[in-house]
Amino acid sequence: MSHQSEIKFNIELDENKVPDSIQWDASDAGISNEEAKALMLSVWDPKTKETLRIDLWTKEMLVDEMKIFYHQTLLSMADSFERATNDKEVAEGMRMFAEDFAKRLRLMEP
Repeated sequence: MSHQSEIKFNIELDENKVPDSIQWDASDAGISNEEAKALMLSVWDPKTKETLRIDLWTKEMLVDEMKIFYHQTLLSMADSFERATNDKEVAEGMRMFAEDFAKRLRLMEP
């Protein structure tokens, strides 16, 4: 017997189609109508062998928050790359890049 899980995003847009608010639900995680200020979604298209992306952020997302969001996303990508490929060396290189990125943004001391 298979199990289905659903993740939904609800995006409210202003008259210029800029996100005013983002809410999301994840049925298996017990998350319902949770607020977010930004989201990055990547989907692999096996037919074209291309990544399809959606990047959205609300007007309320501060630039300093965006810098932290990107830094944490880079670290998460390194972790999931390592889990998916078992390539520890490349994952560590990604983490080193994320550390340099954080230093350049002054998120951490040099």
